[in-house]
Amino acid sequence: MTQTFRYTSPAPPGAATGVVADVYAQLATDFGIDRATTFVVLSASPPLLAGTWAVMRESLLAGQASRTGKEVVAAGVSLANRCPYCVTAHTVLLHATGDHALAERIARGEQPEDPAHRQLLAWGKNMGTSQPFPPEQAPEYIGTALAFHFINRIVSSLLTEDMLPGGAEKYRLIRSVAGRSLARTVRRRLVPGESLALLETEGAAPGWAADTPIGTAFGALRTTAHLGAGLLSDEDAALVRTSVAAWDGLSPLPLQGEGLPDRAERPGARLALLAARAPYRITDEDVAAWLTPPFTDHCLVHLIAFGAICAVERIEATLTAARTEEHA
Repeated sequence: MTQTFRYTSPAPPGAATGVVADVYAQLATDFGIDRATTFVVLSASPPLLAGTWAVMRESLLAGQASRTGKEVVAAGVSLANRCPYCVTAHTVLLHATGDHALAERIARGEQPEDPAHRQLLAWGKNMGTSQPFPPEQAPEYIGTALAFHFINRIVSSLLTEDMLPGGAEKYRLIRSVAGRSLARTVRRRLVPGESLALLETEGAAPGWAADTPIGTAFGALRTTAHLGAGLLSDEDAALVRTSVAAWDGLSPLPLQGEGLPDRAERPGARLALLAARAPYRITDEDVAAWLTPPFTDHCLVHLIAFGAICAVERIEATLTAARTEEHA
């Protein structure tokens, strides 16, 4: 299992206690994937783990909107963010919903046959476009999309690209079998709000979430993720925020030039900014330049989370502007 983790050494899930053990137990029951590495990698910070899980559970897994539709949106987000691990995960989960042909079209990089699914995939790739779902389902779809803008960045920064051992996910049969093994869990109706008892922090709920558990979970995650700014100097934290605020939410960060801080001089700012704008470009050298004593795994996941939440908030701002234009 440790080969999955690029830079951290999480404690074995079987040894977990407290909130971490509680998250793992709920994750196994409600998500169907025991000890999912997407979440294990965050276990060095229980509040960050709980917040990330809660946002995903309350938006993607619970609620009334179509699970297939939300998985298509999550796949679109993951494609836009160049996160092959997460694209595979969502194709497997589409197999679990029974939408086998749709899963494989997305896996091949093709457009869905259903026009509604095409619109959802396109919106996942660019949330600045018109929303292809009814207003009452907006919290679930928006929460799902923003959850995976955050999770994609954690995964691309801290995990390898292979979801299954040896890259087995490249085989259609393996994807299908993996999905079918999750079918019963995916098709269960979950009670909204059951993850909120796991949260250790609070934060203001965003307007798009209305009065839903999704908003409570998102506010908690936002508060926790921003704690990572404390690992940087005020100047470096400001540089990250300013760069992300000026970003269009889509264009990749240049590998060199004025836009990217020097690795030797400002390694923390560089790492957080890459996590925000191009996490798939983080290298061993980038991490090694910053991850020295007294910094630990706990520090690394918080620094990456800070960059990720800055990106999420920038994309959220684009979404808010688009919604305002639609209702003008």
